[in-house]
Amino acid sequence: MRKYLEETKLLDFSHPSLAGLIDARGWRALDPYHAIGAAYDFVRNEIPFGYNASDELPASAVLADGYGQCNTKGTLLMALLRGLGIPCRSHGFTIDKRLQRGAVAGLAYWLAPRNIIHSWVEVFHDGRWLNLEGFILDRDYLDGVRCTFPNASGAFCGYAVGTTDIQDPPVEWNGTDTYIQSTGINQDYGVFDSPDELYAKHGSNLTGIRRVLYAGIIRHAVNAKVARIRRRAAFELAHPDGSQASSAHAGKCALRRFLGHGLRDRARLHRRIEHMSSGSRHPR
Repeated sequence: MRKYLEETKLLDFSHPSLAGLIDARGWRALDPYHAIGAAYDFVRNEIPFGYNASDELPASAVLADGYGQCNTKGTLLMALLRGLGIPCRSHGFTIDKRLQRGAVAGLAYWLAPRNIIHSWVEVFHDGRWLNLEGFILDRDYLDGVRCTFPNASGAFCGYAVGTTDIQDPPVEWNGTDTYIQSTGINQDYGVFDSPDELYAKHGSNLTGIRRVLYAGIIRHAVNAKVARIRRRAAFELAHPDGSQASSAHAGKCALRRFLGHGLRDRARLHRRIEHMSSGSRHPR
């Protein structure tokens, strides 16, 4: 198991920002189950879904960005787990780019390769390896997708979601596998000791001028769209237009959020509605 605890160029868990985060949150005092859950929930919901300049960012850079996608959020989660002494490894795949349609459109969609490098984290817990993928999409973004498609049920593929149950995907940490994009997978690259090894063998999603355009210009437009989707649920509640359709749409969003989340999330939702009603346009 030693190799699954090693620090690498990307898994730079001794970086002051990562070590300081672990210490400040008190995660070292937790038992493995709760330590995994704490790191998982942090990466899932406090590092919102968004597109970084590159897949091959070290964990400290992902934390500094404050957002990430499947590969970069996976790097951050792995670094935190190893910093907590919890063995983990990377499992590489490709996903069909149709899974991204909606979140990614126009030139950005055209630039993306047909098969996009994808990964999830495997963590060793209670004598077995568990698959962790559900951390990729933050709760608010997933709510925004569901409120964009209020009548959707069952299987759903698009808007960076690939699941057999859009209304209740297995994204919460409870000691079992979690998934949110797995139905889009079309190739399996197998397991790697680290994301460094995955990218060394299979490269990254964009190269050359496409990579330059994406990193410098296009991803910012994509992230703006992601932010609009994330705001959707709160906006529907804060600004109903009074029509029957809008009221029903807002009601479904409200019911989903209030029944699906705990008291802490309900209080957070009220704060966001009040914040948006005051005229602020901040996406969070």
